[in-house]
Amino acid sequence: MPEIKANSGVVTQINVFTVKPENQQALVDLLIDSARSVCHLAGWKSASIHRGLDGKTVVNYAQASDIESQERIVASLRENGFLDRNQQLGEGHPALYEAVFTLEA
Repeated sequence: MPEIKANSGVVTQINVFTVKPENQQALVDLLIDSARSVCHLAGWKSASIHRGLDGKTVVNYAQASDIESQERIVASLRENGFLDRNQQLGEGHPALYEAVFTLEA
């Protein structure tokens, strides 16, 4: 389950992909496969995949317990060809974040 808690140390990668509408579902499927391939690794916490209602975007929200775990997860994805396949389906803009503030009802 995603954890959004300020100053928890959790590392969140948010990757916004721009895709052609005909590639959107293929990228969603690939990201699901990617998450399943690394969910057993130490430090992996969660993955959430969002499909843009416009048909032109996909957002991947993935969390790891710390930066070392995040690096290990990305290395595994790279070694298994997932990152190359992502690039064939859309243009990604990944960045790493930490939560600094949350407000709930």
